[in-house]
Amino acid sequence: MSKHQYEFGVIGNCAFLGLVHKNTNINWLCWPRFDSSFIFGSLLDDEKGGEFSIKPQSDNYISHQYYVENTNVLCTEIENEDGRYRVTDFAPRFFQYDRNFKPLMLIRKIEPLSGTPRVKVTCKPVGDYGEFVPSMNQASNHLKFLGLESEVRLTTDISLTYILEDKYFVLNDTRYIVLTYGAPLEAAVEDTSENFLQKTIRYWRNWVKSTSIPDFYQTQVIRSALVLKIHQYEDTGGIIASTTTSLPEAPGSGRNWDYRYCWLRDTYYTLTAFNHIGHFEELEKYFHYIANISASQGDRYQPLYSISGSENLVEKIMNLKGYLGNQPVRVGNQAYEHIQNDVYGQILLSLLPLYVDQRFNKVERTGSQQLIYHVLDKIEAYIDEPDAGLWEFRDLSQHHCYTYLFHWAGSAAALKIAHFLHDDALADKAMRIKDRAAAQIEACYDPERGVYTQAVGIGNLDASTLQLIMMSYLEDRPDRVQSHLKALENDLHSQDGLFYRYKHKDDFGTPETTFLICAFWYVEALACANRVEEAVKAFENIMQYSNHLGLFSEDVDAATGSQWGNFPQAYSHVGLVNAAFRIATKLDKPSFLS
Repeated sequence: MSKHQYEFGVIGNCAFLGLVHKNTNINWLCWPRFDSSFIFGSLLDDEKGGEFSIKPQSDNYISHQYYVENTNVLCTEIENEDGRYRVTDFAPRFFQYDRNFKPLMLIRKIEPLSGTPRVKVTCKPVGDYGEFVPSMNQASNHLKFLGLESEVRLTTDISLTYILEDKYFVLNDTRYIVLTYGAPLEAAVEDTSENFLQKTIRYWRNWVKSTSIPDFYQTQVIRSALVLKIHQYEDTGGIIASTTTSLPEAPGSGRNWDYRYCWLRDTYYTLTAFNHIGHFEELEKYFHYIANISASQGDRYQPLYSISGSENLVEKIMNLKGYLGNQPVRVGNQAYEHIQNDVYGQILLSLLPLYVDQRFNKVERTGSQQLIYHVLDKIEAYIDEPDAGLWEFRDLSQHHCYTYLFHWAGSAAALKIAHFLHDDALADKAMRIKDRAAAQIEACYDPERGVYTQAVGIGNLDASTLQLIMMSYLEDRPDRVQSHLKALENDLHSQDGLFYRYKHKDDFGTPETTFLICAFWYVEALACANRVEEAVKAFENIMQYSNHLGLFSEDVDAATGSQWGNFPQAYSHVGLVNAAFRIATKLDKPSFLS
């Protein structure tokens, strides 16, 4: 079986995201929000998904795609017998008028590099997930696409006749295309595009320079930081799991999910990653997103929310072919109805920086003490309740070890906060719940195998229990760290550091692919267990499973090295950042402390 890779790059400006294929087509772009309908979605249907491409006359061509160094500006070079040209794609983002300028605007710069390349520009946006085709009106130097929620306008210095009549033309000079949603470009297209390009490049390079990144695999960490940054919807601070929906975890598996939402279960890891790269602004925005959700919740917290904090994420099956024919195509995610009780510990861990990070001021803590009591009450109320777990089993509830770990860690965070506040009642409550959670974690321990299992009374192993090592639950039991890690390796480690979530059957059968975040957890666990050389080797091996741009998917087929699952997966890049930091921290110590 051949190796499958996602042959496209991601661009974005914290207001929208787009995917650019190596053939120059924008095969995924949702406007006006991350979770809106696509206006270009050939990723999921080559007929109903529309098209926005700048293709050569011959199908026999070579493509080379790369990022402008330390930016989210993407270049695609096409070469055939006629010549060579470059398409530079970017979403404008820079600081002006005391705020970040991040319009719903896609700019495409087309430059001839050699010879006399002939190209054809095709722009056919769609609406309502391909069910609606807007009408098109021609003006003096732009095309209007009407009937969507807002006007989509293509402004260009290319002959509109060539575009309207699908004609190839000789690219003998640099040309620009600006596609806008809502507010159109009311300025000279060439000067404005070039100005925006230079400002956007400067913005991203300055952002990278303000990032705190150790020397260990710095280039990969920078790319991961840039990916993570544009998956944050700046208006609310929410961070989505991935750009896409319904890219299958494995071909024909039916595990096709919409990941354009914000999972509370990932809060701890995301905040940790932002802390590791030294970006307080993103951390603070994400914290405010979590705080706003927390303030509005009643009896239950959902596992996931929309970027606006909306709760109702009804899952629908769309009438689309699916990626490489993989159906169903889902919009919405039924997991919002699930019970995942680890979210309460995640919330408490996200509140902890308010009290231990001096960059937060006293005013920002106002009202949070009541919230801490409220969330701790939830842990106490649901501590004996089985749940769907972080892997979101749809027809299975268990007393998951991972859930109890976050009950334990959340209570430990509440205990630190209680000491900061000199609140003895809160401290007593937190300590009581922490001890109860620890007792349930210990109920998952199998002394014969020396391993903690997936759930109380269940023999299955689960990669999420690597967190027992990483979150210092086993800090004072080094022998148990080693035995637990070895048992998980024997059962779930595949090769080159790749790790399965679990291997038992669930409601969709037996998982076929490894889960990349688990591979990075494994790297961290190795480093924590002082197996640093092995951690470095595993990390280096995992790097081969990125695509040509250093972008990671959700899943990897261990047999073929194929990328599967939604892409790019923000939490795979979170895992990379955290694993690299963990190794770098170990390598920075004198050898006798490693």
